Amino acid sequence: MSTPEAVPYDPRSVPLADRLVARLAVGCAHLLATQPPSRIRAVLARLRRGARPATLEEAAAARETVTAVSLACGGQRGCLPRSLATVLLCRVRGRWPVWCVGVRARPPFAAHAWVEAEGVLVGEGCPADYYRRFISVE
Repeated sequence: MSTPEAVPYDPRSVPLADRLVARLAVGCAHLLATQPPSRIRAVLARLRRGARPATLEEAAAARETVTAVSLACGGQRGCLPRSLATVLLCRVRGRWPVWCVGVRARPPFAAHAWVEAEGVLVGEGCPADYYRRFISVE
């Protein structure tokens, strides 16, 4: 059984230069998402060097840009490529949010990947204790 879902896809809302960079970040995120968790963590740990912490506004803007240019990243099952593309897009801009992977703290069980900035889950619409972290790159 399928579940209907509204996905925030509107690439024309993003300026052309930002759209191209975002699509490159999304492509890299999809490639990185095929790797084992240890390799993803190692790659992200290397990439974050020299970046300043992202503000909540910067991380939210990057997430909105990613979901605007990619249908796959906008859906419920697109959490891993969406979170990876968000941190990659922030890194292009010289910033780094916290990238996290974990599970829901409350039933039903589900794995999830997300981005945090200033201690807040970016674009998730749930409280900070809703997920338990397993892996994070701060």
